[in-house]
Formats: sequence, C-alpha cells, structure tokens
Amino acid sequence: MVQRKADGSAGDADYGTIGRDYASYRQPDPAIAALIARVLGAARTVLNVGAGAGSYEPTDRDVTPVEPSASMRAQRPPHLASAIDAVAESLPFPDGYFDASMTTFSVHQWTRLEDGLREMRRVTRGPVAILSCDPDLVQRFWLNDYAPGVLAAEARRYPARDRMAAIIGGSVEIVPVPIPLMCRDGFNEAYYGRPERLLEPAARLACSAWSFVSEETAAGYVDHLRSDLQSGTWDRKHGHLRAAPEFDGSLRLIVARP
Repeated sequence: MVQRKADGSAGDADYGTIGRDYASYRQPDPAIAALIARVLGAARTVLNVGAGAGSYEPTDRDVTPVEPSASMRAQRPPHLASAIDAVAESLPFPDGYFDASMTTFSVHQWTRLEDGLREMRRVTRGPVAILSCDPDLVQRFWLNDYAPGVLAAEARRYPARDRMAAIIGGSVEIVPVPIPLMCRDGFNEAYYGRPERLLEPAARLACSAWSFVSEETAAGYVDHLRSDLQSGTWDRKHGHLRAAPEFDGSLRLIVARP
C-alpha cells in the first residue's frame, strides 16, 4: 500500500504545499515536447503517469493521465483530459491497454520504483518514455556552488538510468535532452543562463528539491547567489552561459521498447 499525503501526493514531496503555483513555472518546453512526441512514434493511445498539471501531454493523441495529487489535478487546463486519481505502483488498467506510455519528472517521486516501472510496462504495448535526470550529472551544474543541499537532494532522489533500464527491460535507448536558453519548463537547470530567476521564491518552490532544505538554509543559498550576481562574480565564472543557445545538463529521456 502506497502511503499518500493529505492531498493525495504519493511521493516524498508534498505537492499540496509546494505545488500551488507549479503550473505557472513548469510549462512544457516546445523543443523537449517535440522530442517526446518523436519517441512516442505512431502511438494513438498514451498513458501519462504522474501527469501533474499536464506538461508534455500530446494534444493530438488519446491521452489518459494519472495523478495522485489533488492540488496538481486541479491545475490541469480545461483542454486536457481530467486526471485519474491513482499511483504508478497500482495502475487500474488491463495488460497491454495503451500503445505507449510516458512519465516526466515523476519517477523520483514514486514510493516503489520497481513496481511503478513494471506497471507501466505491463499496461503498455509499445514504447515507454521516461523524462528524468541522471543523478551522476546533477551536481556538475553551477548551482551546486550556491545550493549544495538542494542538488544533493536531487541527486539522491533521481534513480540511476541503468537501474531503470534493467527494471523495465526490452530495448532501451538513453537520449540526452538539450535544454534551450529560454526553456519554459522551470526546473533548476532551465535557468542555466538566467540565474536571476532562482531569486524568485515561486520559481524555487516549483523545483521540489528546494523543499528538502530548511527555510533558513535556502535563504542562505539565495543570499549567496544574489551577492555574487550583484558583485559580478557569477558572470565572471559563468557569464558565457547567458548567450549559450542550449545546455547539456543532466536531463535524459529513457525510451524502452519491447
């Protein structure tokens, strides 16, 4: 039995608290969405597990979203299907029900990763696409100099890509996902060339790893970043990123085909 929080959240972060403005900052980025659409191939029926507010759900296919958090379900726009209240570890569908399935920035929230991935494979005839981060690469990002506890939490939570590949089986392809400079999806690395955005409390709140450090610790991290931006220290070290059209960070798309 998966333990769920008051609003239904099933992972280690409480989206009833941190997810109130999530949809304002975590918009789907077109370049990343196009990559996901390509790996879904010709699939007409698609399951989206941990669907949240609907980022990256293709609108030209029959999508069935699953999302345990009531707060996140409430933020889904009206043009998308309503999400089913369920968890990855116990999907209420028969074997082979979907042409393809997907999950984006969700696997690190699951209570039992193995059960969730096996359930996705069970109900899916074709490709399973997982957008996640490689934990071995997370702490190479410049933010680690300012918020080490945040990126340590991220690295600790994201499952290793080889582990996921072994669980889900089949033919597995791991695709690096370039992050565009003006990325619309506000995860930490999306601000690689726009560091000022991480001074915004709501932007940080939309990245769940920030909720794993105390408010006092987070305030110290932000003060450090603000000071280095004001003094020019950040730009002397990383200013070239302000004009870099894309960034190869930790973001990866894991595609498993039967």
